[in-house]
Amino acid sequence: MSNRWQGGFIQAYFDPLTVGAASPFGPLYSWGDNAQGQLGQNTPITTATSSPVQVGALTNWLEVAGGDYSSAGITTSGALYMWGKNTWGTLAQNNEISYSSPVQVGALTNWSKVEIGSDTTVALKTDGTLWGWGDNSLGSLGQNNTISRSSPIQIGSDTDWAQIACQISSGGVMAIKTSGALWAIGGRGDGTGINTGLYRSSPVQVGALTNWAFVSGGWFGATAIKTDGTLWTWGSGSNGLNGQDNIINYSSPVQIGALTNWSTTDRGRTQAGAINTAGELYMWGDNSQGQLGLNLPITSDRSSPVQVGTLTDWSKFSTKGSAVIAIKTDGTLWSWGDGANGQLGQGVVIDVSSPVQVGSDTDWNKIGKGYRFVLATKSS
Repeated sequence: MSNRWQGGFIQAYFDPLTVGAASPFGPLYSWGDNAQGQLGQNTPITTATSSPVQVGALTNWLEVAGGDYSSAGITTSGALYMWGKNTWGTLAQNNEISYSSPVQVGALTNWSKVEIGSDTTVALKTDGTLWGWGDNSLGSLGQNNTISRSSPIQIGSDTDWAQIACQISSGGVMAIKTSGALWAIGGRGDGTGINTGLYRSSPVQVGALTNWAFVSGGWFGATAIKTDGTLWTWGSGSNGLNGQDNIINYSSPVQIGALTNWSTTDRGRTQAGAINTAGELYMWGDNSQGQLGLNLPITSDRSSPVQVGTLTDWSKFSTKGSAVIAIKTDGTLWSWGDGANGQLGQGVVIDVSSPVQVGSDTDWNKIGKGYRFVLATKSS
């Protein structure tokens, strides 16, 4: 998921941001790879889809999230549903059975945010508590152990958690409190920003600052925005992923450029991006499959932010794997990059090196990009 900060206020819990419609809540659609049933279509798991197909009949989806091969969504009632791969108990069903259609996590209706890593899930409740389940081999569940869980377990006892992010492959979890303090759990390598290559099995604060507004987890690293609108990064620097004009890894946050007008950011496998308050979208990192959207030769990596076209109407975007899905302020949906398994939603399996519209609808609202699949909601 890709969210915004507004005037230093961290948007937590239910986020009624509307794009091109009166109500931001509506039906859920999926497309792309379905190797583990992550599209939620109750179809054979080998059935990939190259254009959007509605998931079930519910029309009140509030939040969606995609991981490697698992999916999650929260409805306006606060109910949490999950589906797809469940090898480590990622779906919180007290088993390790995969599901090809949404199944509710317990009976509670006070869930507000959810994020999925490779096989680890973390979620927030409306009371500000933080919960986790799934793979805990790197301490990602914050229990001071490495025991995996197939049902939700609370991480600590604090009730002031506001925003969460999962890193793919590295097992790291990032979380921001309402105070603006940034915390890390689990992880390996330089990805957690705590200036050590060791994983932590309980939450550790990243530095001492309390002005963090938003964080996004990628492969072995993260990007983040502070309340002053500055953009920061840490972790793996392969392909220029840290936007520092180099390929150096950083074990603690470093600022990208000097601008102070960034509003949202997301980090993928080997590429990252950010949108500023002017509605401009910038990308950097690996371009081997055209995922920077620059219409350049696929070998043209960029180690610092480069604007995608000249348009100023980008609203939100999501990138995992090697593809990007984005929504404009008019509610249209766009995609580019790796088209394997049909994740670009173009009805064909091709790579695209510049933004191409997905269909003609103008009521798209939220995105939950998975590894090679997409979840997206429409406004009702």
